[in-house]
Amino acid sequence: MGNMITLTAADTHHFAAYEAGNPDAGIAIVVVQEIFGLTHHIRAVCDEFAEHHGFHVIAPALFDRVERDVVLPYDESGMKKGLELRAKIEPEDLVADVVASAAALRKHGHGKVGILGFCWGGLVSWMAATRTHDFGAAVAWYGGGIAALSHEKPHCPVELHFGGEDSHIPHTDISTIRDNRPEAEIFVYDDAHHGFGCPDRASFNKAARDLAHERTVAFFKEHL
Repeated sequence: MGNMITLTAADTHHFAAYEAGNPDAGIAIVVVQEIFGLTHHIRAVCDEFAEHHGFHVIAPALFDRVERDVVLPYDESGMKKGLELRAKIEPEDLVADVVASAAALRKHGHGKVGILGFCWGGLVSWMAATRTHDFGAAVAWYGGGIAALSHEKPHCPVELHFGGEDSHIPHTDISTIRDNRPEAEIFVYDDAHHGFGCPDRASFNKAARDLAHERTVAFFKEHL
């Protein structure tokens, strides 16, 4: 199990973050939340990478920019609230918070830091890869909005995971990303819907989740 810490971004914004794993671990990653906040699921992801794979992990509370201690339910009301909060945060501020999280990991001697984002966090991971040089590898699971930014060139290796039955991310978006960024490694899970990696959601697909997780771990081990 991890613990809560406080970090500071370049603009002096103080925000909470969940930290898990040994600071002496060989691999360090930033995990970026969904639109529902720093949920039990996101913390469990951090714990799994720390306990089962020996990673050092930090997950920033991105909603702290507008409201602190946000954890929303995985339902329509939670999504509505999350969208309202997201609309109040500028993209550059999101990037600043994940960059500060990476800097906190590098203080422990990690030469390269990876970033892994889910849903909204997947888009943040993409922006971190294209708009900074702070990450050695980036992975996004069902990151909506990446297609619209796929003209931006990543500065590190990128791996993307999508559900073939995702009603939020059409296949045309995936094709756009493939066309614009042929260097990106893209996997599509035919029977998986949006949020297939979260056991707390009705769309959870264990087979797709396990395979995507295995590929994610291997990707980070290769590049970090």
